[in-house]
Amino acid sequence: MRIRVLGTLHAETAGVSIAPSAAKPRQILALLALQSRHIVPVSDLMEEVWGAGPPRSAPTTLQTYILQLRRRLRAALGDPGPLPGTGTAPRDPYAPSDKDILATRHGGYQLEIADSDVDALEFAQLTRTGHAAYEAGDMAKSSRLLEAALALWRGPALADLPHGRHLSIEATRLEESRLGALERRIDADLHMGRHREVLGELCALRGRYPLYENLHALLMVAFHQDGRSSDALIAFRRLRGTLVEELGLEPSPRIDRLHQAILRGEDALDAWRGTGSGEAAGLAG
Repeated sequence: MRIRVLGTLHAETAGVSIAPSAAKPRQILALLALQSRHIVPVSDLMEEVWGAGPPRSAPTTLQTYILQLRRRLRAALGDPGPLPGTGTAPRDPYAPSDKDILATRHGGYQLEIADSDVDALEFAQLTRTGHAAYEAGDMAKSSRLLEAALALWRGPALADLPHGRHLSIEATRLEESRLGALERRIDADLHMGRHREVLGELCALRGRYPLYENLHALLMVAFHQDGRSSDALIAFRRLRGTLVEELGLEPSPRIDRLHQAILRGEDALDAWRGTGSGEAAGLAG
């Protein structure tokens, strides 16, 4: 099985789509996939689909949606023993059935598929190992793993689904994780001297995320590493102007320390990481 939620919803088994067309069953499938191998309580599924005040018919309707999903699974898996001449592909009688894959548990339902079968869970695994490689000082491995994780995205998470409470939380969490992975991958690239390779990407990201300070900081670092300190200072002024105008806030102390390091001609990446001479002097004081 393969379920993709990092973009529009796509789900297939043995090359056959199992994604329902109606919105509510699609929400249920997505939530079950994001919690793969964990029990999703009936109350959470009903709240996702109907909100805080579900109708009295909600439990029965939910069971109907689960049955519809199982029928789609069963059709994709094939019959264990088709009648001769039907043309239906036989299935291994010992292979998991639709009820094994979409299992009823005490108080809820559980989708029994591997993390590697759900792009969001595969993304989480790749980002964990990518962040761990960064912390271990292996920048090449970190960049490679995080790039592979980011390549799984095909658009905004759960892009074509209505978002109830639970999917809204999941979509926000996934977007924050994506931005964190993107920031860390660019940081690793800068450590390897790839400032010219990431400058165009960072300029585009600045326009897409005008209030995301860390990406602006990495753009300042990349400009400075490329010998374009004046552009780094312009990037700082542009960020400061946006923050003051939109939020009434000054840049964070960390951004200000980076700005001061660039003015002094110090190593911008060390200043951003908090290991520069100015930072060390500040800690000593």
